[in-house]
Amino acid sequence: MQGATEVHSLYDTILILDFGSQYSHLITRRVREAGVYCELLPCTQKIDELHFSPKGVILSGSPYSIFDDGAPHVDPRVFDLGVPVLGICY
Repeated sequence: MQGATEVHSLYDTILILDFGSQYSHLITRRVREAGVYCELLPCTQKIDELHFSPKGVILSGSPYSIFDDGAPHVDPRVFDLGVPVLGICY
């Protein structure tokens, strides 16, 4: 994990949480094309297990309704990070 630690000390990082959208990789590519380093991780990522402090969070869309049984949910601590959160079609 040392390489990842070095990257995060050099670049501010945006965390993209993937809820199963067909566009998650496109979102990641567009953010990187804008010159911003980002990492795409599953929406089940536990915030306290991150090895970096994101400067912002993007929640990808999902094929599920938030009211569906078994719909994925984000770790609620993502909203306690004190950084901007952008939800796309969720």
